[in-house]
Amino acid sequence: MLKTILVALDSSGIAERVIETLNDLVLPKDSKVVLCHVFPPPDLEMELPADKPHSDSPALSYLQIEKQLQSYQAQLPVASEIELVTGDPAEEIIRLANIYKADLIVIGSRGLTGMNRIVQGSVSGQVVEEAHCSVFVVKLN
Repeated sequence: MLKTILVALDSSGIAERVIETLNDLVLPKDSKVVLCHVFPPPDLEMELPADKPHSDSPALSYLQIEKQLQSYQAQLPVASEIELVTGDPAEEIIRLANIYKADLIVIGSRGLTGMNRIVQGSVSGQVVEEAHCSVFVVKLN
């Protein structure tokens, strides 16, 4: 039975699909969903592409992400919480799953292949390998 579901969301387009998929699941009324977002530590931030808009203020980004998670939270038919943390995404997702004793982790996959997957790594792949519970990977397509 799914009592606690950890939903890992990033700021990419896959987040909407992850929430849609979560809403398609039949969850018991006493379930709890934990929506989480992991910010990279300042010293590990990757260079931002020139063609993507970005904020000069980390606080503004934090508030934007928090507001987005609150809008997702309002769509959920069960109790929920929000966790905003900083660190290595896969490690933090696994840590939160352990803290909340999650029965399921729901995470999106960006579908990286080839050299991009090698260079950037696969957060969802690492979570699948290291999590102590089931992991539901949502693909964009």
